[in-house]
Amino acid sequence: MNEHLSFYIDGKWVTPEGRQTLDVINPATEEPFARIALGTKSDADNAVAAAKRAFPSYSRATRQERLDLLNAVIEVYRKRHDDLAEAISQEMGAPMTLAKQAQAAAGLGHLTRVVEVLKTYEFEGAINNTLVVREPIGVVGLITPWNWPLNQIACKVGPALAAGCTMVLKPSEISPISALVFTEIMHEAGVPAGVYNLVNGDGPTVGEAISRHPDIDMVSFTGSTRAGILVAKAAADTVKRVHQELGGKSPNIILDDADLEAAITHGARGCFNNSGQSCNAPTRLLVPRNRQEEVAAIARRIAEATVVGDPRSADTTIGPVVSEVQFNRIQDLITAGIKEGATLVTGGLGRPEGLNRGFYVRPTVFADVTNDMRIAREEIFGPVLSILPYGSEEEAIAIANDTVYGLSSYVTSGDPERARRIARQIRAGMVHINGSRGDNAAPFGGYKQSGNGREWGRYGFEDYLEVKSMFGYLNAGKAA
Repeated sequence: MNEHLSFYIDGKWVTPEGRQTLDVINPATEEPFARIALGTKSDADNAVAAAKRAFPSYSRATRQERLDLLNAVIEVYRKRHDDLAEAISQEMGAPMTLAKQAQAAAGLGHLTRVVEVLKTYEFEGAINNTLVVREPIGVVGLITPWNWPLNQIACKVGPALAAGCTMVLKPSEISPISALVFTEIMHEAGVPAGVYNLVNGDGPTVGEAISRHPDIDMVSFTGSTRAGILVAKAAADTVKRVHQELGGKSPNIILDDADLEAAITHGARGCFNNSGQSCNAPTRLLVPRNRQEEVAAIARRIAEATVVGDPRSADTTIGPVVSEVQFNRIQDLITAGIKEGATLVTGGLGRPEGLNRGFYVRPTVFADVTNDMRIAREEIFGPVLSILPYGSEEEAIAIANDTVYGLSSYVTSGDPERARRIARQIRAGMVHINGSRGDNAAPFGGYKQSGNGREWGRYGFEDYLEVKSMFGYLNAGKAA
């Protein structure tokens, strides 16, 4: 078993203040494959102090110096791409194809995107005789989840570096190994001492210390809504900026003029992808009531063609979910769906046939779901699709918006104008129209309890900047 018992603080690997460790479990085998140290408040304090010392110098780095640094990170990242994918697959169960082509690739995509943003970004502008400038916000705390580990690390670290911030990263203790490889990349790329720091640990200890720390100027958190509320409360006493990307329960509205086969196939696969462990997954499938039986048959076929198995097998479509806790939560919600009267189309409780070890979940489809059921309201974070029938376009919009979440949504219609009209009425931060993919140049984030702030591209970059007005700057030589 590999041991990773150091933290990265002030440009070097250091011994933690405490002695507590945690085994990292491979969810495909239920066996530990690595061990990490768990940090203490003192470790977080040390990392914040290093970032604070580094800020005055790094915040004055020129645009070209930041571009050179980011390009160096990208070069080393490309070299270590397969190492990152291997770590992701082992720690959270992603099939190797997904780990390489989506998980690790997403991180690289965010780094290259922020380089493009930084090249042309206007940091200064005039309003009358006032110069308005955007400056790095300061020391930032970055708290990232286990489901898309490198995607979330890169879309926070990249813009922080580009903006001139210094930082402390706390990755999920469930999937920390890819973050350690990323830290090796940062070190090899020559990130100045103290600019980037990593402390492993759990939320109640290290996450709390970062959120509450008076020398942290902003916290960027991705995770559950429950944990996001705790981060915001801890941060409130120091009035720091809090950026949150939280849970979702995304509606997928299929209109009566859509190509049903194509739309349901695309939507079901999107729901099951990454074992359902994506905050923006299209988990609520809204379909015309008189087409529900046909829809259920298509969704059943897709679910039963989804190969659940060993992440190292080329035949595998989805691997296990990340942990026993997650497995048990999904089983509880499947049970709730059955008890509340939804029709179990396929899947259900227990592991898929032939898989007696590992946190594998059967791809599951429910029909006749109403929006008051738990499976329609709670984020399941597993390969479970809920089909909700509707009678009219207006009812579909009302069902879509009847949720505490508002992260993503999906609309499919044979009439592009109709799809656009529906998209404008959905209360969510993102809408995918007619099967369109996400765009990492456009903002990612949600309404309501799905969070605040935005990530990706220029909008994500600006979350790491403060705005300063210098009145009279442009005519300072004249008397008042």
